[in-house]
Amino acid sequence: MVSAWWLTPAVVTAFLAGRRPGRTGPTGLALVAVLSAGVAVFSVVPGWLPLASRFLIVFVAATMTPWFAGRFWRQCQELTRAGWERAEQAQHEQHLIAEQARLRERARIAQDMHDLLGHDLSLIALSAGALKLAPGLEDHHREAAADLRARAAAAVDHLGEVIGVLREQTESAPVDVDGPDLASLTAAASASGLAVTLRIDGPAGNLPPMAERAVHRIAQEALTNVAKHAPAATATISVTHAATETTIVVENGPPPPPVDVPAPRPHGGGRGLLGLTERVRVLGGTIEYGPHHGGFTVTARIPHTPTPPPVTSRTDRALPQEHRRARRQVGRSLVLAVMIPLITGGLLSGALAAWETLSATQAVLDPGDYTRLRIGQDRAEVERVLPRRQTRHRPLTTEPTGDGVRCEYYAMTADRFDDHSGDAYRLCFRDNVLVSRDPVTS
Repeated sequence: MVSAWWLTPAVVTAFLAGRRPGRTGPTGLALVAVLSAGVAVFSVVPGWLPLASRFLIVFVAATMTPWFAGRFWRQCQELTRAGWERAEQAQHEQHLIAEQARLRERARIAQDMHDLLGHDLSLIALSAGALKLAPGLEDHHREAAADLRARAAAAVDHLGEVIGVLREQTESAPVDVDGPDLASLTAAASASGLAVTLRIDGPAGNLPPMAERAVHRIAQEALTNVAKHAPAATATISVTHAATETTIVVENGPPPPPVDVPAPRPHGGGRGLLGLTERVRVLGGTIEYGPHHGGFTVTARIPHTPTPPPVTSRTDRALPQEHRRARRQVGRSLVLAVMIPLITGGLLSGALAAWETLSATQAVLDPGDYTRLRIGQDRAEVERVLPRRQTRHRPLTTEPTGDGVRCEYYAMTADRFDDHSGDAYRLCFRDNVLVSRDPVTS
């Protein structure tokens, strides 16, 4: 029997060794070396074969299994640590996203201030200038009008300074593509030198203001990009109003080959299209853009009834690479922790059973030879029919007693599934003379 007094410390030691950091290869080589040494010893010294089962228990149950369990436990800890690191990284990313959202909101405020206040202040300055030139106006009124015009102009300059603080400075388009509606926008772009065609299908009476503003911004941004990157190309704006949604397609063909003029470089890094993507997403619509037939196409579908954007759950997100790697490592460790001890134990048990069967065949006394043995035969005559070795199994029976009596045991069969498996023939000698022979059962 295997004593628990030293088996338990061996299991604990192997488990703690598995939990230690380090490579698996050296430990695996050490286990293979121990196994090879055990097989070599039991092959060279057949008398130690009864200890092979104990060696198998100690090697598999007290060494391999707890070591792989410790290795798996460490992999689980590494996965947990990677998860916490990923959580901290995600929290940091959330802070960055919140900061970007705040900056976008400031940029939106700046855009609204520029579009509304700047336009109104410019009208005030223009009206003050006209008032100054009005006939029949007294001098002090003319001075007040001039002062009002100067103050309005100064307010426009101050507003520009504030806008410069709130919004990110980007290079302006080489042409003016602005207007209060699509028709005015197209006319302004055409007056600036762009070849633009506007097509509108269906009435726009039920188009909500937010959707209308989004359609206008998509067309404006798309024409701005055409003016920046392909000013000589032909652009087409196609708007289709349906019962539930509006589709806008802005596409431009390839620009003609430049003549001694370097190709225009992109400006702004595509942040305008990213902003449009966010605007359309908030309305519950979809937007696609990219190269098309040598040119560029922007296609957006905006529902008339705003719907909340789909919420991406954590399970829908792609796992980061380090998390997938940690999960694969834990999976492999679990497979190794379970399969390697099972496979090793199965192979060793099979090898031990085969070796015991082979040893048992060398200890089988043929029943015919047994029946021909006679009491009083000399040892030399009996050895002619005896097998090479005795059986390792000793039936629990009382042996004959007497001075100089020595008994030997030989197996009846080597078949484990035979009814006589474990039974033996007992031959007892005194002074090299056979004094008794009898079959004994286990």
